[in-house]
Amino acid sequence: MIIVPVKEGENIERALKKFKRKFEKTGVVKELRNRQAFTKPSIEKRQQKIHAVYVQKLHLSEE
Repeated sequence: MIIVPVKEGENIERALKKFKRKFEKTGVVKELRNRQAFTKPSIEKRQQKIHAVYVQKLHLSEE
């Protein structure tokens, strides 16, 4: 359960923004989207490899 303490006189929009940020960090929506369609393990591995290559290129370009 997500708890957002609201201080006295704090703006509702600010509290809502905090709630949305905390909710997004939990990854519930991302998990739900991933579970909507099954992806084969071989495709998941391929995507992970592609992502790893991309990240490695980013790190090499920084140096």
